[in-house]
Amino acid sequence: MTKKHVDAIVVGAGWAGSILAKELTEAGLSVVMLERGSERATAVEGAYPESIDELRGAIRKRLFQNLSQTTVTVRNTIDQTALPYRQLAAFLPGEGVGGAGLHWSGVHFRVSPEDLRLRSSVVERYGEKFIPEGMNLQDYGVTYSELEPFFDKAEKVFGTSGEAYKVNGKIVGNGNIFDGDRSDNFPLPAMKDTFTASTFRAAATEAGYHPYSLPAANASRQYTNPYGCQMGPCNFCGYCSGYDCYLYSKASPNVNVLPALRQDPGFTLISDAHVLRVDLDETRSKATGVTYLETKTQKEVSLAADLVILSAFQFHNVHLMLLSGIGKPYDPVSNTGTIGRNFVYQTITSSRIWLPPSKYTNQFIGAGGVGVAIDDFNSMNFDHGPLGFVGGSPVWVNQAGLKPIAAAIGTGGGGTPRWGSAYKGALIDTYKHSIGVDAHGSNMAYRDVYLDLDPTWKDAYGQPLLRMTFTWKDNDIRMNQYVVSKIEPIAKAMGATKANLVHLNAGQPFDTRHYQTTHLGGGAIMGTDPQTSALNRYLQSWDVSNVFVIGSNAFPQGMGYNPTGMVAALAYWAAYHIRTTYLKSPGPLVQA
Repeated sequence: MTKKHVDAIVVGAGWAGSILAKELTEAGLSVVMLERGSERATAVEGAYPESIDELRGAIRKRLFQNLSQTTVTVRNTIDQTALPYRQLAAFLPGEGVGGAGLHWSGVHFRVSPEDLRLRSSVVERYGEKFIPEGMNLQDYGVTYSELEPFFDKAEKVFGTSGEAYKVNGKIVGNGNIFDGDRSDNFPLPAMKDTFTASTFRAAATEAGYHPYSLPAANASRQYTNPYGCQMGPCNFCGYCSGYDCYLYSKASPNVNVLPALRQDPGFTLISDAHVLRVDLDETRSKATGVTYLETKTQKEVSLAADLVILSAFQFHNVHLMLLSGIGKPYDPVSNTGTIGRNFVYQTITSSRIWLPPSKYTNQFIGAGGVGVAIDDFNSMNFDHGPLGFVGGSPVWVNQAGLKPIAAAIGTGGGGTPRWGSAYKGALIDTYKHSIGVDAHGSNMAYRDVYLDLDPTWKDAYGQPLLRMTFTWKDNDIRMNQYVVSKIEPIAKAMGATKANLVHLNAGQPFDTRHYQTTHLGGGAIMGTDPQTSALNRYLQSWDVSNVFVIGSNAFPQGMGYNPTGMVAALAYWAAYHIRTTYLKSPGPLVQA
C-alpha cells in the first residue's frame, strides 16, 4: 500500500523525533512521525495509582521494548558466537510514543567542552602515544560554544532545575565549577537536597572536592515551557525511572513537546508502525521515503518524502542504516567503513555506605534527577598523565526513590544470606541507614567493539538482528577503579560504619544479566572525515544527503554524563541548520 507524499518523515517518537517534528512543522513542512510502539498518554496510562505499580513498571517493564519481536544479539569478542538478548536487564530501550524519553530518570546534563574535542585535548596534553593502541578516539566536529544556545533552548523546553556556576563569564552561584560558560541560568532553581544528598555534599566538601546539585528535568516548581506545555512541581514520590510521571513533573516528549505538536495541522503521528527500511533511489544517494509495517494489520506501507529523519533509539538508528544500505558497514579487520563503528556504552558501578543507626536515610523519598555530584575526576578535570588512562567519571548520590521490590532484591552479597533472619536484618539496616554512591563514567571506542548485522538470527519481520560486539577494556576498568578509590575519603567524612566500594575488575567481561545503564552510543557517529564518521557535523549522512540521523548514535565515544541533554542539543542544532540552510538548497551541508 502506498500513501501520499509528505515533506518529511520522522522515525521514532522519543525526544529527538519530537524535537525534529516540532521544528520542521514550525518551518511549514508536512511531517509524519512513525512510532513502532503504541500510543501513550500520560493522562490515561500515567494516572495514579496504577502509574506507581512497581510490579507493572520496574519488574514487568511495561514501557520498554518487546524483545519477542526484535532485539539485538550480544557477544564479548569477535571469535564468539552472539546470542539474542532475550530478557531486559543490562539496558532498557523504550517503546511506544515518548520512547526512552518517557521512562528516563530526568538527569539532564550538558557536556564538558573538552569532551567534544577529546582526541585533540588528549594529544595536546599528553601526546598521541598516550592513546592506547586500538582506541578510536575522535572529536565531534562541533564546539561547545556552537552548541551552547541549543543546550539553553533544550533546558527551557525541558523545564530543567539546577544551579549555575557561571553565566556570561560571571560567577552567579554554587554550581559545577567545571561546567562550560552559560548564556542564561537554569529555568528553574535546583531541586531540594534529600538527606543523603546533603550528607554527601558536606562530606565531599570536607574531602576537598567540589559538590554541586545535579541538573534535573524534574520540575522544582510549576512551570510553563516555551511551547506552552505545563509542568507541576515534583513531590519526591520516587517513581521516575521506568515510570510515566502522574504529576507531570518529569520532562518527557509526552508532556513537554507533543501536546503542542499534536495541534499543528501539518503533523501526523502514526503509532504501531515498524519501519523496515529507508527506501533509496537507483543511485543509492537519495532517500525516496520509507517502508513500514502496520503491526496490527500486517500491511506493508510505502511512504514517500523529500526528507527522512532517523531519530529512534541509538542502536535502532544504526540497524536501520545497515538494513537500508546507507553508508558502508564497518569492518574491524580492515578498519574501514563507518556504520557500526565506535559503538560505546558507559561504565557504572554502585557502591554503598552505611551510616550509624541514629542516621535515617529515608530512601523511599526521591526523584530521578535529584542528587549531588562531584566532577573532580570526570573528563579532563584531573591529571591523567601518571595514571595512563583516558576518560573519567562523575561521582554522585542520586536518590531516585528505593522501592520495596528493588530493596528486597538488592539486599545481599558480601556473605549476607538471601533468606532468613540475617537477610531481614540486613535488608532493614540497608534500607534505613545506607547511601548509594555511583561512579557513572565514560567508555572509550575501540577497533574491535562495534555493531553489525547478525548472520544467523532474524527478528519477527524476517530481518537480520543487529549484533553487538562489546566488552570492557583495560583503559575503562582502570579508570573506574581509580575513581571509585576516591569515594573512600567521602565515606570517612560521612562517619561510615562500613562501606562496600564496588568497581570493575581486570578481565571482567560485559554481562547482560545485570543493569548497567541504557546509555548506549556510537555506531553512526558525527565527525569531519567521511572515512571515520557516518555523519557530518550537522548529523547529515555523508552518503545520502536527505537523511539526518539524530541520537546518541552520533557520539564518537561515551562520556561520563547521561546522554539525553546532549541528544536534545544536537537535535536542535541539526534542526536549526536544516531550517536555515538545507531547506533553502537541499544537498550536502558539508562537502566530502
